[in-house]
Amino acid sequence: MSRLGRGSLLLVAAAFLLGGCSGSSWHSLCYLCTMIGEPDQNVPDFFASGYVDDELVGHYNSTTRRAVPRVAWVRKVEKENPHFWDWNTHTGIYHELKMKALQDLDNHSKGSHIWQSMYCCELSTDGRKRGFSQVAYNGEDYISFDKENLTWTAAVVPAQVTKRKWDADLVYSKSLKSFLEEACIDWLQKGLDYGRESLLRREPPVVTVSRKVGSDGLETLVCRAHGFFPKEIDATWRKDGEIWEQETFRGGVVPNSDGTYYTWLSIKIHPEDRDFYRCHVEHNVLPEPLDLDWKVPVISVTSKMGLIVGVLVGVVAGLLAAGVTFYFWKRRSGYQAARKAPSVSDQLSSEVGSAQENL
Repeated sequence: MSRLGRGSLLLVAAAFLLGGCSGSSWHSLCYLCTMIGEPDQNVPDFFASGYVDDELVGHYNSTTRRAVPRVAWVRKVEKENPHFWDWNTHTGIYHELKMKALQDLDNHSKGSHIWQSMYCCELSTDGRKRGFSQVAYNGEDYISFDKENLTWTAAVVPAQVTKRKWDADLVYSKSLKSFLEEACIDWLQKGLDYGRESLLRREPPVVTVSRKVGSDGLETLVCRAHGFFPKEIDATWRKDGEIWEQETFRGGVVPNSDGTYYTWLSIKIHPEDRDFYRCHVEHNVLPEPLDLDWKVPVISVTSKMGLIVGVLVGVVAGLLAAGVTFYFWKRRSGYQAARKAPSVSDQLSSEVGSAQENL
């Protein structure tokens, strides 16, 4: 399965999958374009976004027909090249027209549908470079660029028509190869320089292991790693030191609101085997790999004293509440009884009043 995996409706998801294995860090510059057939009202039928790593830096759509910056640091580029956003606007218009031509070329793209294209270059910390371009139709691979041979590879039969047309356009293929290997890499390096504070920071993962017991008596151990940067991380469950993929479920590596990343993986086990499992995490910022197991929560002496004090406070509060309630209840009962049985002073007042009337 290629980068534009089956069922991947949005190519933005593919951008989040870019990167190398643990041990080397990759940075990427990607342009993601989307053409929507019969879009909803007030929705542009074409839009393009530029990403450095996973950070959205610029955007273009067919309604405004203007490329605009999306992060503060990218404005530094304007000082070096005042026409930078004009160039991006023209690039957006070019890709809009090219995708409309592709839509017209493919006869089966009628009604509601989505065309997507992606142009990416990548640069590793050890100097390696790579680039690619691919197109998807309704979330399925459609055609991809072989930049070494300047040809196109059709993923489905309907793409054969597009392949023949694009294979014959060597000017476009050579221009695309040059962009992926040269201009794209240059812009990526400038982006990493301008956005160094956010793109090149180093944050180690915070790793925790939790446990939950199922109705079947089995346990699920969940390993969570969060707050790390860069994105590349290698997390596995290990049993007796060996990687254990059986009964393992994984979440994707997704961005947090602060620009760091989060991921998780879980494993279902028998309770008696719990001590054999460790969550193994490797990350470039860690001085050495982490191996964590689930620990039975330990209540310290301080915690126990706090618990005892809390219980006592609760008991005392309950007794006070009961006492106050009883006090007011007695007062209310006494008041009602007084109304039924007049006091001595009331009787004397009544007798004095009667005597005065007889005088």
